[in-house]
Formats: sequence, structure tokens, C-alpha cells
Amino acid sequence: MHLLYLDDSGSVLNSNEEYIVLGGLSIYETQGFYLSNELDKIAQSVDPRNYGDIEFHASEIFSRRTPPWDKLSREEAQGIIKAVLKVLATSSNSTYAFACAIHKQSFLGNDCLNLAFEDLCQRFDTYLSKINAEGDRQKGLLILDESSHETTLQGLANNFRKIGTQWGSIRHLADTPFFVNSKASRIIQLADHVAYSVFRRYNQGDANYFDIIAHNFFQADGVFHGLAHKQKSNPLCVCLACSTRRKVPNSI
Repeated sequence: MHLLYLDDSGSVLNSNEEYIVLGGLSIYETQGFYLSNELDKIAQSVDPRNYGDIEFHASEIFSRRTPPWDKLSREEAQGIIKAVLKVLATSSNSTYAFACAIHKQSFLGNDCLNLAFEDLCQRFDTYLSKINAEGDRQKGLLILDESSHETTLQGLANNFRKIGTQWGSIRHLADTPFFVNSKASRIIQLADHVAYSVFRRYNQGDANYFDIIAHNFFQADGVFHGLAHKQKSNPLCVCLACSTRRKVPNSI
């Protein structure tokens, strides 16, 4: 079983933000233990006695407004975010990042989070189709932070399994999404950091975090299939998602 952990970054209602991002990582079911242990080691460096209470939430670490992050310097806080992302960057070659960045002004009247979710369901299914064709016959499961629109996204995923998305049918999802408390899941916390790194890349033009994991996005035939940049404002965008996709017509 391959598990796609997702979290969102940015706000649909915040007019000061141009983008909202849904992102995370796909892992084989046995990899969760290793990744969680590596993140626990970082938590121990923050608070050795109570490391289990440490929750890695990238925007809170970056802002340094709440404990324990308010005791860190700017460089120390940014170092924590980078350390978390490096756990993904140095993980096994069957761990992939996925993200969809939505330019809100390009899709007025649409629910941007639902659009991103539909897009990532299709991308995850494309990845599963590829590994199934290579002989690894696996199903996939979506796991999301319970703060994400639970009822809406469950319904969407159920519909996608039955009738497909606008890009095609969904064949490899084993069930509707599972929603978990991010405090109880280190992998959801890592997904939060993936989403945040993509959000910073597109909303602020800050690639310091994104560049750490850029090579982890699912790729095939020279196209970054695991990364989507949905926008109508710049047809000549040179980001990895847009530039590689233009080279292959009809890629999702």
C-alpha cells in the first residue's frame, strides 16, 4: 500500500495571499516508522524531555510567535524547517513529493482547495498506474490533516473513484481519505512542510525551502508530474512544473 499524506498551506479567504497549496508526500507503508523516527530526533534537539509534545508546523516555526519556537533565533527556526525537509530529501527513492499550487485569481468562483485535491488525486493515481505497470501491484490511500475540509474532500474522493476527474478515471485508490490529527502524525507534519515550501516558492518567490526537496517530486519522461502550478496569468512561467510540462503536450 502506498500512502499519500496531504496538508494545505495558505488561505482561500486571505486576500493578501495569491496562492493556496495542497501538498505532501507519498510513502510505501513500511517507511512511516523510519521517517517518524528521524523527525523525533529533530524534536529531541528542541526539547529532549518532552519531544513527543513538539509538533512541526512550518508557518508557526517560521513566525516564531508561539512556544517553543519563540525562544529560537530566526536562523535557528529556519534551520529546523530545513532539517525537517531534509528528512524527505534524503529518504528512500520510493518516497515522492506531490503538490498543487493554485493561483486564486485565476480561478475565481471555484473552490481552489477542491481543485487542488482533484488534481492531486489524479497525479497520485498516475503514479500508482506507473508502478503497477512495472509489476508493483499496489493500491493507494489518502491521509489528510483533519483540519482540512473533511466532509467535502471525502465526498470528492468518493465521487472521483466512481466517475473520475476531469483528466480521467481513478483506478487505484483503496478507500475514501482518512483524516488524522496532525499532532499525532509526524508524516502529516512532514506533509505540512512540503506544502509550506511550495507555498513560499509561489507566494513569496522564496525557494530556499522548495529547493531542498525539488528533486523529490514525482517525475517521468522529464516532466514533474508530482508538481502542478495552476495559473492563467503567465503562459511563459519557467517554474519546474510549467516549463517541463510544456515540453510534453497533453501531460497532466
